[in-house]
Amino acid sequence: MASITKETVVRAPVAHVWSAVRDFGALHDRLAAGFVTDTRLEGDSDRVVTFFTGASARERLVAVDENRHRLVYTVVDSPLAIAHDNSSVQAIALDGGRTQLVWTKDVLPDDVARRVSEVMESGLAAMRTNLERTFSDETRPLGRTPARLLALGAGAWAARHRS
Repeated sequence: MASITKETVVRAPVAHVWSAVRDFGALHDRLAAGFVTDTRLEGDSDRVVTFFTGASARERLVAVDENRHRLVYTVVDSPLAIAHDNSSVQAIALDGGRTQLVWTKDVLPDDVARRVSEVMESGLAAMRTNLERTFSDETRPLGRTPARLLALGAGAWAARHRS
């Protein structure tokens, strides 16, 4: 069995990251927007995930460990030729209000590991980007113009946002 682990550091506190990870039905909104385009809950523990490619997979929630900030799921139907896929995502607090996000998949057959690893790289990049963006949006003081808008200059910004 191939075991693949991908890790990244997110510039957001563990509470923010864990809140998004544990929201099993909002993968496309809160965690992996862009990489995942839709998530539909079915029954007590299944979600149907649609990826940016149009492919979809059925995933089943196995466990949520609130103390360890770890969610475990298994893929029960996938467009890849996977006989077994058990996955976990864990958020680990780091110094400075950062979080280490660890995504592990154990898959069979071994020959799908390379493709799964590539998919995980893309998914993890989307997770990091979304988590950092949403944390930044939540913590931006009201009435303060974001730096990216200041870079446009007042005239250019006003021209782009005229009714």
